[in-house]
Amino acid sequence: ASACKHGGNIAPESRAAKAVKWTSLQHKKSSKSSSNVNANTPPISAYGTASGPICLLRTNRECTHVQWHRKGDYFVTVSPKAGAAAVLIHQLSKAASQQPFGKVKGEIQLACFHPQKPFLFVASKEHVRVYHLVKQMMVKRLMSGCRHISSLDVHGSGDHVVVGSLDRRLVWFDLDLANTPYKTLKYHERALRSVGFHPRYPLMASASDDGSIHVFHSMIYSDLMRNPLIVPVKVLRGHNVVNSLGTLAMVFHPTQPWLFSAGADGKIHLFQDL
Repeated sequence: ASACKHGGNIAPESRAAKAVKWTSLQHKKSSKSSSNVNANTPPISAYGTASGPICLLRTNRECTHVQWHRKGDYFVTVSPKAGAAAVLIHQLSKAASQQPFGKVKGEIQLACFHPQKPFLFVASKEHVRVYHLVKQMMVKRLMSGCRHISSLDVHGSGDHVVVGSLDRRLVWFDLDLANTPYKTLKYHERALRSVGFHPRYPLMASASDDGSIHVFHSMIYSDLMRNPLIVPVKVLRGHNVVNSLGTLAMVFHPTQPWLFSAGADGKIHLFQDL
């Protein structure tokens, strides 16, 4: 795609110019020489119905985390060893990248967009910092009390955040109350690898190295005077523990009360009708 020409629509003087490079895979398939780029080639978004990968992003360091914005055009990548370029924000339709920070505090582990506001949640090993992308300033720092944060998710309302850690903690933050945890749950026997909210139903889940997935009923009320209701519902099992690693990832179906999980045993499971 023409949007990927010369590494994407990134200003040469920008901080992201040295941190990431875009390459069009669709163009490589359709032409013998990458030098013969047609200026009228449609942008990346025009390949939305095509099968297979459409572009390739190369970063300076290993990328460990990718998270999409809910609207589907922006996504954020995390490369913990890349220093100031650890967090990069990309726009797929324009093949553009931005490096929002000139320096970072601590080793960045995860990043996640606010579903409605121009906020970015950035997690180091012990804290979660909330940045306003337009004003380019930090608006809040969440004190997790964890030794090593491993997972992060933001509720669709944008007012609640869950954090999982390698020291078995599941931490729930109510952003309207304080920068300290509203609830700290410790149901798993080993490290947590993944936590998340269901985008439609009042469900939350956590996956752990003990091979289990804990599902919670998590009701959030529109009445600000009522605190969220968190009730354990069921424990899902099915993955075997391999070399002290169990369930590595889980994600809810976007519209159904279903849950997908992936484990160190090389299996992907689908749990229905939670």
